[in-house]
Amino acid sequence: MIGTACYLSTWKRFVSEGVLDEARLNKRIMESWYRCKNNEVNPHLHKGPHILSDELLTLQREKNSLFLEIALLHLGKMKGMIEELGMMALVVDPDGYVLSLMGNQRVLREAKKINFTNGVRWTEGEVGTNAIGTALQIGEAVMISGTEHYSIASHGWSCSAAPIRNDDGKLLGLIDVSCPLSHTHPFMLGIVFSIAHTIEREFSIRARQNELELVHKSVEWIEMNKPIILCNEQKKVVAASKSVRSKIHNCIGMNVSELLQCGFAIQTETPLYADLHKNRIGMSLLLSEAAANSTKKSCVPSFSAQSFRFEGEMGSSDAFQYVLHDIKRVAPTDASVYILGETGTGKELVAKAIHENSSRKDGPFITINCGAIPKELMESELFGYVDGAFTGAKRKGHKGKFEQANNGTIFLDEIGEIPPSMQVALLRVLQERKVIPIGGTKEVPLNIRVITATHRDLSQLVQEGTFRQDLYYRLHVYPVHVPSLRERKEDIPHLVRYFCQKNNWNMQWPYAFLDRLMEYHWPGNIRELFNVLERGYIVASDGTADQTLTLAHLLSTQTNSTTVSNIERDSTSTETLTFREKIQKDLMIDALQKAKGNVSLAAKLLDVPRSTFYKRMQRFNLHCKKV
Repeated sequence: MIGTACYLSTWKRFVSEGVLDEARLNKRIMESWYRCKNNEVNPHLHKGPHILSDELLTLQREKNSLFLEIALLHLGKMKGMIEELGMMALVVDPDGYVLSLMGNQRVLREAKKINFTNGVRWTEGEVGTNAIGTALQIGEAVMISGTEHYSIASHGWSCSAAPIRNDDGKLLGLIDVSCPLSHTHPFMLGIVFSIAHTIEREFSIRARQNELELVHKSVEWIEMNKPIILCNEQKKVVAASKSVRSKIHNCIGMNVSELLQCGFAIQTETPLYADLHKNRIGMSLLLSEAAANSTKKSCVPSFSAQSFRFEGEMGSSDAFQYVLHDIKRVAPTDASVYILGETGTGKELVAKAIHENSSRKDGPFITINCGAIPKELMESELFGYVDGAFTGAKRKGHKGKFEQANNGTIFLDEIGEIPPSMQVALLRVLQERKVIPIGGTKEVPLNIRVITATHRDLSQLVQEGTFRQDLYYRLHVYPVHVPSLRERKEDIPHLVRYFCQKNNWNMQWPYAFLDRLMEYHWPGNIRELFNVLERGYIVASDGTADQTLTLAHLLSTQTNSTTVSNIERDSTSTETLTFREKIQKDLMIDALQKAKGNVSLAAKLLDVPRSTFYKRMQRFNLHCKKV
């Protein structure tokens, strides 16, 4: 954030002599002035030198049409405030061209005198240090006032600008709020921050909706034998037909160019458009069968040219791609692996993938949950026993899990729950790679790989003295962190599609329900998501209620277990409500919780008029306390 007083004398001395009193100038502005000096920008410019013709401006707007549409939508909501404060707001593309401006008419007339108008290019290279050009240059929000500007044209102005990026970090453009120097407000930078954040959130929501719609459009042909893929506007594969998936196991999330390196060629391209906003959201690509058939091997370019096995859904998020790379890296070795992750994130799937991509894949994969075995039975369960070892022992004895896993992999889940007495015995087995069954005297040599997992921090348990440090270092050779679903929300559409395919459901989920899936915080992670989908499938199969409302209610009941204290509800009135009204009431409570009691914002979240929302609050006896 930039906004430092700068005296006219400081500017005059710099442009005439190149001497700068650095103590009087913000570091960012100082750096910008030096850039302008080195690039021979004219400090005595009285107006912007280059304005696009109407025809070229139209082309520039078309090139940035989606950004312009969303930016104007949100700026329009603040138009009255901007006019009242004596300001103007501008939408600027990544090249620095002003695509649109609105605001106080007197201010707009003043701006036109310096060519600060539609089609002008307001970069550092054109007009020197300014909020728009400097924000583009440094990639940060800035506020620049008066003689902090490098060229005379902007000396009478105070300007704030903030860059806007999509989820991939790509610059979409900028929002600028400017006013004459006499009307400078200290919160101008806060205004552009707020607008920029709102626009970025809208882009994020649109991107999720577009991806969900692409997945929906894939349902009809997903099992076809023709090699077809769907990709989004960033050329990432969102869905693929069965014939493609059988040859490239992790094609979802790949770049199209990467997929084509596997021997495929594009035969035809068909653009796909959103049903609602009609903008293009991706492409359907029919690939060449001949080229596909000429590929003699499975191609997994994201990892290697060799086959990579993973039973679950790989998704496309960076967070989980790192996990897959870790699996690929450690699987060929015999190193002990320690998997850390919250409950329900898929730690056992990761362990199994390590086993199935290792040289031990033809050997056994034995799983044991250390937290589910009674303490007194753990030794016999892990190490086994011989005939007659104790009363009730099986005749001929019993092989323990370690011996069962010989020549394969043993997966010790929830290793943090193992009691201290067993930690000593486990350490000995890991050190010596031998096990003696209870009641026996003969050592059984072990050729096993050990993988452990826990949702608890073992290093913390070591510090607390409940887990042996020497055992920790035996197990903690190669750690793999499995991200929570909150950290890989972009994978939710893929997980929904995977679960539906796995269960042979031909299910069309309402967009409102899918949006809620993306917004929910998922404390139970993927396991909770699959549970919700299963309940949703049961609910949606019942044709007695409005499907959209019913599914939305399903998630509202997930989130309503935690309530906000500033919302009161009269529970006695629910008996008189219809099924539909009960759902409406729960959705309103959820919206009020999210809006922290702000009724106007809650009404916007549900996309209903505020007057209607108030009437329903009265009908349902909902009250918001002032906090």
